Amino acid sequence: MTQSSTTRTHCPYCSLQCGMVLRQREGKFEVEPRSDFPSNRGGLCAKGWTAAELLSHPDRLTTPLVRDRRDLPLRPGTWDEALSRMVSAFGAAQGRHGRDAVGCFGGGGLTNEKAYQLGKFARVALGSSAIDYNGRFCMSSAAVAGNRAFGIDRGMPFPLADIAETDAILLVGSNPGDTLPPAMQFFDAAAERGARRVVIDPRRTATAAKADLHLQPVPGTDLALANGMLHVAVRHGLIDEAYIAARTTGFDAVRRAVRLYWPDRVERITGVPESAVVEAAHLLGTARRAMILTARGAEQHRTGTDTVSAFINLALALGLPGRPYSGFATVTGQGNGQGGREHGLKADQLPGYRRLDDPVARAHVAAVWDVDPGELPLPGVSAYEMLDRIATPGGVRAMWVLGSNVAVSAPNAGHVAAQLRRLDFLVVSDIFRSETAELADVVLPAAQWAEETGTMTNLEGRVVLRSAATAPPPGVRTDLQAISDVALRLGKPGFSDDPEVVFAELGRASKGGKADYSGIGYARIRAGDGVFWPCPSSRHPGTPRMFTEDFPTPDRRARFHVTEQGDAAEPPDTRYPYYLTTGRLLRQYQSGTQTRRVGALAAAEPAPHVELHEQLARRIGVADGDQVLLRTRRGEAVMAARIDPAIRPDTVFVPFHWGGRGCANLLTNPVLDPHSRMPEFKVCAVAVERAQPSSPIPEKEQSR
Repeated sequence: MTQSSTTRTHCPYCSLQCGMVLRQREGKFEVEPRSDFPSNRGGLCAKGWTAAELLSHPDRLTTPLVRDRRDLPLRPGTWDEALSRMVSAFGAAQGRHGRDAVGCFGGGGLTNEKAYQLGKFARVALGSSAIDYNGRFCMSSAAVAGNRAFGIDRGMPFPLADIAETDAILLVGSNPGDTLPPAMQFFDAAAERGARRVVIDPRRTATAAKADLHLQPVPGTDLALANGMLHVAVRHGLIDEAYIAARTTGFDAVRRAVRLYWPDRVERITGVPESAVVEAAHLLGTARRAMILTARGAEQHRTGTDTVSAFINLALALGLPGRPYSGFATVTGQGNGQGGREHGLKADQLPGYRRLDDPVARAHVAAVWDVDPGELPLPGVSAYEMLDRIATPGGVRAMWVLGSNVAVSAPNAGHVAAQLRRLDFLVVSDIFRSETAELADVVLPAAQWAEETGTMTNLEGRVVLRSAATAPPPGVRTDLQAISDVALRLGKPGFSDDPEVVFAELGRASKGGKADYSGIGYARIRAGDGVFWPCPSSRHPGTPRMFTEDFPTPDRRARFHVTEQGDAAEPPDTRYPYYLTTGRLLRQYQSGTQTRRVGALAAAEPAPHVELHEQLARRIGVADGDQVLLRTRRGEAVMAARIDPAIRPDTVFVPFHWGGRGCANLLTNPVLDPHSRMPEFKVCAVAVERAQPSSPIPEKEQSR
């Protein structure tokens, strides 16, 4: 007799959190997309279709690993041995160097429950300020810009499906054609209605190829483009003066600042023809309904916060936020990049998007946690700063990394890997032996997406429930179980390993905060297609569309901010004459720890490559497929050439999904945005040359 079961759940990858059904027949899993789920409506990308392959992968970690000495390899151990070593090492580090000597580093794919519990663990069980997560590398600049303009950070303040009803769309540094393929149905539906699409990107991406107008600026000059478009909108009478007067503050200073951004000056800065700047401004300014969407291409810069603010200025001046089928949004990338920062993974935040340095917020959360507010640490440093300061005075000496592969994903990755080796003790929780896990003293095997229940918050602010379809393999525990076990051994009970219990506590902790989940429960999510936050009570319908009446600022008005285009942190010069930019591919995800192990995905993109213009290829004497050496001030990488006549001739593009000698982040610049502390992944100076015969990537590194 055939045994089978079905579970309605969600994809384990990006911020769409596509609805799917996981079918289990005789121990084998199959995926089917849900045609009735609003964010994908029957669509899945190649990663989603193959997600079930990870559940029975032979590389799966199923037992703790421990290292007896740094010069010895990892070996299988017991959970008791692994946890005992952790507690002993954490105690020793704090005994010698103080409470902040132990840190936690989370991942943007952790469920809301795990993100919340890890933040509580760091601040209550460890008493440490040292916690942040890889979401700092993804969307933090947009979060700061959104908070200071609108009083709140919800990446997309309207449902994704609203895109289909707009008349003009500006996409800035966003390539949903490759990064969020099921979402393209909404952009295509808008185009079928006659909507015009403008894309700003140095590359001719899959998304840019479908645009009515593609602007290809010099990397790092998007801010000047935004100011130039606003200049045109003001000069040509396209702005909404009534909206500005009724719903905003600070426009006069911005109006004066953008007077200097004449289209011909913007062309000199960006390389975008002035006629295209004028055309883009008119496409948006004359549309009855229009949207501006930014993503990592605009944000991962030293000036990322100001760049996003400049596009928010343009949106506000055109009167878009809060209007039907119009507005400003930023496109979240990681699966729970939105929820992670809302509930305590960032160094400066408490659950509910409360500030850790706010006495009222501290008192509220401390009451939920049953601790004295004075016991809670003050804000710590950001993700890269925590890694950079390892083993320095005041820096961490022991660290627990959950669901993140920082040895590949952090900027200046060679330096970060060296810093991880300087730790007295490193613990990594993961499902596979990532490059970061290979450096650890203890590796804990974690449950996968289909083996545990928990909530995620997708790019729309929709809280969804990923339901367990099967039990973890013997020897594998959930992250909630591991956190609870370690906290108990540290003498701190009160850390439940039941996700529904944890979510209910999260609701109490978030109540009254900007990201209020207190009206959301598992039963309510199951009864529908998720619930949009803020949702302050069980009777509240949730908030799919924000800003329709006012903004959650003290005076209920949105705020303009003056922004100025500055010089690049690292402009090209004679030694490093080109621009390097990085990003994602269609069939890979993040550091590739999961997707590089899926046969079909690995076959489609088996190794890293560098995308370069045919003029540059001729100049350095390489053909398609030849090995290329890339050098920056931080390191070198070697990968195959992929010649693309549509990229800017002064720019090369490298995907960041590989470690080894093809690791893009060996090259990237860790200079930080002063507001968000986001590193500058998207632009640095690079030298490009044909690799010598001794330079190819070893086969074992290509397949890791």
